[in-house]
Parts: sequence; structure tokens; C-alpha cells
Amino acid sequence: MLGIISGIIVGGIAGWIASIIMKSNSGLLMNIILGIAGGFVGSLVLSIFGIGSTNILGSILVAILGACIIIAVVNFIKKK
Repeated sequence: MLGIISGIIVGGIAGWIASIIMKSNSGLLMNIILGIAGGFVGSLVLSIFGIGSTNILGSILVAILGACIIIAVVNFIKKK
């Protein structure tokens, strides 16, 4: 149970920071979803390069990276 709650908190923080970086206007729920999905995307991208995170700060940074990637892809698709 604690893992789920911490995942939501980390996801919310990561999604919020990514939305600031990418100048995206997202709500709280979307930030949480972005952060959680960003964690998966960021882990996948960094695992290709053999990089992983072992602490909470690293997990947040990975989720921010992934969330920024997701926002960039969505913005690219919307422009087409």
C-alpha cells in the first residue's frame, strides 16, 4: 500500500515539474498520470543506455524525463 501511495506522490511531483518544463497546462490528475507513465517511459529509455536509478531522487528525475518525452510526443502529434 505504501508503494502505491509513494508512486502516486512521486508521479504527481514528476508530472508537475515536467509540465512546468514543457510549458504544458495540466491538472493534478493529469500530472499524476503523466508522472507515473513518465516513470515507465523514462526507465525504458534509460535502460537502453544501461542507466538505472536506485534512489528516490533518481526515480523522480527518470519520471520527469519520461513525462517530458510524453508531452513532446503529444504536442508533436497535435501539431500535425
